Amino acid sequence: MQSIPVSGPSITQKEIDYVTDAVTNAWYGNANIYHDKFERSFADYLEVKYAIALPSCTSAIHLSLLALGITTGDEVIVPDVTWIASAAPINYVGATPVFADIDPQTWCITAESLESYITPKTKAIIPVNLYGGMPDMDALLAIAEKYNLAVIEDAAESIGSEYHGCKAGSFGDTGVFSFHGSKTLTTGEGGMLVTDREDIYQRVLFLRDHGRKPGDKLFYNTEVGYKYKMSSMQAALGLAQLERIEELIDCKRRVFSWYQSELAEVYGLTLNYESANTKNTYWMVTVIIDPKLEIDKQQLMDRLREQNIDTRPF
Repeated sequence: MQSIPVSGPSITQKEIDYVTDAVTNAWYGNANIYHDKFERSFADYLEVKYAIALPSCTSAIHLSLLALGITTGDEVIVPDVTWIASAAPINYVGATPVFADIDPQTWCITAESLESYITPKTKAIIPVNLYGGMPDMDALLAIAEKYNLAVIEDAAESIGSEYHGCKAGSFGDTGVFSFHGSKTLTTGEGGMLVTDREDIYQRVLFLRDHGRKPGDKLFYNTEVGYKYKMSSMQAALGLAQLERIEELIDCKRRVFSWYQSELAEVYGLTLNYESANTKNTYWMVTVIIDPKLEIDKQQLMDRLREQNIDTRPF
């Protein structure tokens, strides 16, 4: 029996053609042609000023923290339910991650919990749009403004999700995305940092390329930076996927609707939530089991694996 995967890519002839063209032609003077197209198209899609293609969402968070001046002695608040990559870059820069509680419906950080953890050392917050859902961004942004906190919106899992009609990733000082092979839009591995701030944009361009100012003297480095660049083949794949983004999102929402319909009468199961003012792109269909059922999570995953149904822990 064929295995049912948790998530995977949708690849068509468009992606194959774009990547083949990049392999064939994106060299020398054309080396950045797909990067430029992908970044411009991505910024247009989110209606933001700048987008910078990177090798991962983790690197996008790292560069965001650096560009915002987060350093040793600072604190950054993140939700206590997320993948480690939301928090690990805080340690990269010597700062301290502080974990706040999540809303039981949206599974995203709450404004009340966020505010309760703010101290004089708090410099930034990283709200995470978990599994395609979104938090109450108005409340979070109001608190950020009240305490003069930077906002790095972790939209790794939420390409195409919306809050009051605005795209996920467009709310913070920066927004960061993942294009891992499991994501709705994939480049195999990869990420994107978006921002409306010119100062952050210029600083990230500098830091991602070994501390070289764009357009400056060849091999002239004025600071120790990082090697955080995407290949032309990845950018070509990303561009093709972006041109199909509404199709990919519709597919995710359709698959979720199947599970929602078929499991509607099953007691004790809670699926991904979509509030009235949001659009959830349901990166992964996710279920919480009522503790009253006394079902062990790992045992359930093992039983599903026996049926060739792939799962991952919440």
